[in-house]
Amino acid sequence: MKVLLIEDTVTSATVVCNWLTNMGLTALHAVSGEAGLKTFSREQPDLILLDIIMPGMDGFEVARRIRRQEKDNWTPIIFLTARADERDLQRAIEAGGDDYLIKPVSEVVLKAKINAMRRMSDMRDSLRKITSKLEKANHELQRLSAIDSLTGIANRRRFDEALLREWRRCSRSTMPLSLLMLDVDLFKLFNDHYGHQMGDECLKIVAHTLEETTQRPNDMVARYGGEEFATILPETNAEGALAVGEAMRASIEGLRIDHAWSSVSPVVTISVGAACVIPPRDGEAGIYALIKAADDALYRAKEAGRNQVRMSRGVIRVAGPGVASIGAAPG
Repeated sequence: MKVLLIEDTVTSATVVCNWLTNMGLTALHAVSGEAGLKTFSREQPDLILLDIIMPGMDGFEVARRIRRQEKDNWTPIIFLTARADERDLQRAIEAGGDDYLIKPVSEVVLKAKINAMRRMSDMRDSLRKITSKLEKANHELQRLSAIDSLTGIANRRRFDEALLREWRRCSRSTMPLSLLMLDVDLFKLFNDHYGHQMGDECLKIVAHTLEETTQRPNDMVARYGGEEFATILPETNAEGALAVGEAMRASIEGLRIDHAWSSVSPVVTISVGAACVIPPRDGEAGIYALIKAADDALYRAKEAGRNQVRMSRGVIRVAGPGVASIGAAPG
């Protein structure tokens, strides 16, 4: 343990430094406030014994400057002074001091004070470590609460939060926002034929393949429910959404996962519905219209034979705050 003594009286400093050495501590001595601040910055002591009355910078100012230098750390400061005025004690505490000793200092009392400060410092360090562990655990819980436990990608909760965030962002920038709804074709038959364990493995592979197909940091693939997935594509127009949807469809088909009971293909495939909108500034209710439009397009892809991508035929409209609808496309 390093103790910094900032004291301009050489005789007194020599005595205190000898006591500190006898206690098994490393004694550092500075003869002025300015020298003390430099030593503090260089050595980072565990405790400071600080004289109040010194030429130039007094102990109060030294303590204030030390506290300004510190961020997350805290170094105990014990003031030493020959004055017993209560106002000096008040100023010492307000300047950042933790304790106050009247000169001449007793070796026994000094040792007791140092031991007390050491216990306080140890408790503070323990509390800091516990707080750090709790913060890490909390971050991990938040991360896990946003991840689908089976596939390891974003879950429905995180999807809802991300879609709202991107809706607001695209609304402010008047940029298009696209959404893909994807469904594994005839997945129930896959589960019935190969078993639920193989079904889970299939969903994991599909999820990670879809995620790998996206290119930009703000794009998000999430498990929407069961064998259904969703992909948020900010700042992506209808043409771009169709291109991403087709890339995903081709990637899944390219996995060549056997699906002997499928009437669509001998391998696992997906159907994709896409919708695009420039979010208005006056209504977040349009989010539900966007989801419905992509869902309707997915339904049409299935009705048309599956293993394909369809774009919403409707124009997403927000008819005033809180009211959203899908109307027929022009022409």
